[in-house]
Amino acid sequence: MIFSFSQSAHQKACAWKRQQLAKQIDSLPSSYSSPSTPTDQAIHSLSIKEIVQRCNSGELAPPEVLCVYAKRAIQAHRKTNCLSDVMFEESLRTPAIANWVPGSDSDTTKDGDGSREKLLMGVPVSIKDTLNIFGHDTTIGFSQNVNKPAQKSSAMVQLLRDTGALVHAKTTVPTGLLSLETSSDIFGVTTNPYNKDFTPGASTGGGAALVACGGTKIEIGTDVGGSVRYPAHCCGIYSLKASAGRFPNWGNASSLPGMEAIPLVSSPLAQNLNDLEEFSRRVVLAKPWDYDHTCIPLPWRPVDLREDGRKLKWGVIWSDGIIPPTPACRRALANVVAALKQQGHEVVDYHPPNISQGLNIGYQLLFSDGGEQIRNATQPTERLNPSVLAILSLLSLPRLFKKFLSTLSRFHKDPINAELASIMHSQTILTQRQLVEQRDDYRAQWHESWVYHGLDFVLTPVYPLPAVQHGTSEKATLLSAGYTFLFSLLDYTAGVLPVTRVNSTLDYLPQPTASPSPSTTPYPTDKTKSHPQAPQETPQTYQPTNPICEAAYSIYNADKMHGLPIGVQIVGRRLEEEKVLEGMYVMEKALKDMGIGWKYESPLSLGLD
Repeated sequence: MIFSFSQSAHQKACAWKRQQLAKQIDSLPSSYSSPSTPTDQAIHSLSIKEIVQRCNSGELAPPEVLCVYAKRAIQAHRKTNCLSDVMFEESLRTPAIANWVPGSDSDTTKDGDGSREKLLMGVPVSIKDTLNIFGHDTTIGFSQNVNKPAQKSSAMVQLLRDTGALVHAKTTVPTGLLSLETSSDIFGVTTNPYNKDFTPGASTGGGAALVACGGTKIEIGTDVGGSVRYPAHCCGIYSLKASAGRFPNWGNASSLPGMEAIPLVSSPLAQNLNDLEEFSRRVVLAKPWDYDHTCIPLPWRPVDLREDGRKLKWGVIWSDGIIPPTPACRRALANVVAALKQQGHEVVDYHPPNISQGLNIGYQLLFSDGGEQIRNATQPTERLNPSVLAILSLLSLPRLFKKFLSTLSRFHKDPINAELASIMHSQTILTQRQLVEQRDDYRAQWHESWVYHGLDFVLTPVYPLPAVQHGTSEKATLLSAGYTFLFSLLDYTAGVLPVTRVNSTLDYLPQPTASPSPSTTPYPTDKTKSHPQAPQETPQTYQPTNPICEAAYSIYNADKMHGLPIGVQIVGRRLEEEKVLEGMYVMEKALKDMGIGWKYESPLSLGLD
């Protein structure tokens, strides 16, 4: 079917795509909608390592695993609207699965032993709707990409299938990706699995919701400014943003093709840290550089920071200088700091090279085309997320008018918006090269500072707010993603792990005449006595310091957000995936030893619909 893009062609394409997905789901075998059994639950509780071992030994068959996760995926989709495509039966026809023989061998993961096809045998992996899968659409949320199936699978998909993974679904994304909410005219709104009124984050929001609901073991997302980290924070799961060249990225689609100044990387999300680490290790053992010429031939390098008892040095960035973390997000970071200190680690406040300077370089590089690539991909009447639209609107203004806005903002003591108005415009080849030079100098400043202070890791909020309510991201603006975007600019490895949940009693926004009200949300409340209190602060600590912060704080409501997950970001230097994962283990153990470790509860069992 060919859609001629007249004024109504956009709506026709969206309707057709939704109908196709509904038909796919309705035509599935009845086994995928049957009630869960004790055997299903036992299979679902297996780790990645256990699934691979049992499938390779013949104790468990890949179709059995698929059936369990397919059931959960459909349940997750009905709850959150997280799927963009299903390929359950197709996943069983890939050569590694089709040629599976019961009891052929046990799990072997040694590099170079010829057992690549067994590395991820039977592991369900979902794919963000930005990675190409042969014969399937890669929409990136744009209706112009509907019914244009990919002619070749991306390098990551090829590796996954060759290693025996069950690539069983694709997940929803926002239109054009650069967004804080996962919504598009094609697929509609994807909701947070813990509260349908809130976003699961973006742009890997569909994948994060699916992981949180247990519909997949691993989601492969992409990240250029926080797109696997922010959804992990919103949905109470784990993610690892790799450095460029560590995981396969070739063959992925992008809303900003050719934009190399800030690396767009493929990265995994998982429900627990063990699976995140195990998956990452097995992908590297599969020699991703054989699939993707841009991958660095760097073997997996085990790091042990727990057994030797070495005390680590952690630098803490409490604020990016634009939007300080709201009370819930600050408490999560304070909990991690307190837990690490109790373990004897050195935790210090870290004042890095000027963050605003780095972010301004990054924004100019990211939108150096003036927003033309996104505009050109958008069809008449196709809606963009308000936060993206605000940036595109600023970019499209005449420079003379932006100069006036900049002057006006400075007059009203608003230096952040004043600076944005003066720098956000299309770049020439010469100015792009100058910006890349500035980026490299900024990276050098960070390297020197990191070495000088002798840091092992840096800790930051993932985002200044918990998941935001649908339709409010315009007030948060894309500038709220500074905590994650900064480390994409630096190409540092960064992980996210869940720490706590919003508590309306602990996390209210102090007001001179307001007092916290009890929550009525039917979500299990963290016991107040089990939480170390964040440093005592006066209400003035949370008074907005600029109009951007004021707008973001206006959508923070601890009562409405009660029960939503909160994560913390851990950052290592470039290509330190192994070390960052090990640092996440150290953090998790410290929190557990303090009695405040994260406790996962399936959104499918909470009855919050």
